[in-house]
Amino acid sequence: MSEMPEKPINTKVIRELLDSNNGARIRSWLSICAHCGLCAESCFFYLAKNKDPKLSPAYKVKATLGELYRRKGNVDRAFLEKCYNIIWGECTTCKRCSLYCPFGIDIATMIATVRGICHSQGIVPEGLARTSENYKNTGNQMGMSVEDFIDTCSWMAEETAEEIAGLDIPVDKPGARIMYTVNAREPMYYPQDMAMAAKIFTVAEESWTIPSTGWDCTNLAMFAGNRALAGQIVKNMYEKALELGVQYIAITECGHAYRSALFEGPYLAGYRDGKPPVPVIHSVRLFYEYLRDGRIKIDPEKMITEPVTYQDPCNVSRNGGLWAEGREIVKYLAKDFRDMTPKSVYNHCCGGGGGFIPMGAEFKKRRMESGKIKAEQIRATGAKIVIAPCHNCFDQIRDLGKEYDLGIKVVSFKELITEMMIIPEKFQPVEAKDEDDE
Repeated sequence: MSEMPEKPINTKVIRELLDSNNGARIRSWLSICAHCGLCAESCFFYLAKNKDPKLSPAYKVKATLGELYRRKGNVDRAFLEKCYNIIWGECTTCKRCSLYCPFGIDIATMIATVRGICHSQGIVPEGLARTSENYKNTGNQMGMSVEDFIDTCSWMAEETAEEIAGLDIPVDKPGARIMYTVNAREPMYYPQDMAMAAKIFTVAEESWTIPSTGWDCTNLAMFAGNRALAGQIVKNMYEKALELGVQYIAITECGHAYRSALFEGPYLAGYRDGKPPVPVIHSVRLFYEYLRDGRIKIDPEKMITEPVTYQDPCNVSRNGGLWAEGREIVKYLAKDFRDMTPKSVYNHCCGGGGGFIPMGAEFKKRRMESGKIKAEQIRATGAKIVIAPCHNCFDQIRDLGKEYDLGIKVVSFKELITEMMIIPEKFQPVEAKDEDDE
């Protein structure tokens, strides 16, 4: 839990938040839940913990938001700390339960409402509180300065140009077709991810740019319950895209960033029509189009022969609608594809979303225990390689591989495409051309 100094619980603020969310939608959801239990089997926390009834989605909402309304906001710190353990420790807001609810009740939205209430009282995981401060001060979750970010782009462009002739990582290029946004962990810890994207865009002859501000497409404030900050994070990205006059905002291989930028971000940023001011496209869709249209060609000799499975990130597949495109990409890359059961929109959350990964050591044991369901899914496929087009899925499944001795390698689409794509002669570096001539 955040180490912020404890302050008295402000029940007036809690009542105001409850009143502001007391619309027809939440009133209906709370009143029509029949406690039928169908949502329980959909929840990987429930399945991983011996089907404990207290881990059913319906119970989680009843014990938190339902109780807050019943008590009319007159609660103490002990009650909110109980909520804390439920809303951050027992739910990733993956929205799988809504698929199985006969009334389509959106449990994730109600859990998010409770997160907002806890946040208003300074009760929030320390890891998420820390990233929120970084967003406020620098515009990105890692606290990276503009200068360091631009230097990283220049460094990666210089190194990668040795492999792909004419490669550049253009920063703040006006009028480009796409403005490519990244997870802040890429420039900070995995700059090669940005280099791989640059290779793909160069070979696809894409018109692209990276913005010097608004480049972090992640939105952990959304999971921290800080709606005001979450809205500002999205505004930073939207406003830069409008300033540069790009046609699309492109999202790196990250799940919740896509959910934030396209679906929740417009509302958080005050766009009442629910639409971003610039169209948003995810890397999964973009890479699929490149392969489909022949802008990127794969060397068939380099296709993976080992068994491969595909992880559906909740916010790319179930909540993003891109489950089919993900599998179409896999067809270009792997000869032995083995889908998980269940799959696509019904696939289980990996257990790393909803803020779980950045919430840190305090939650890791729960993360590993609840991830047992995903580990069992992967093991059942017999796959040796797991493709995960989302940073949180990537890290979580890599951790699960160690925890459950799965014997797997986790990879992104960028990594596989750059390893397998055919480099046209005009993009081959001079040294490579000379070697070919010999």
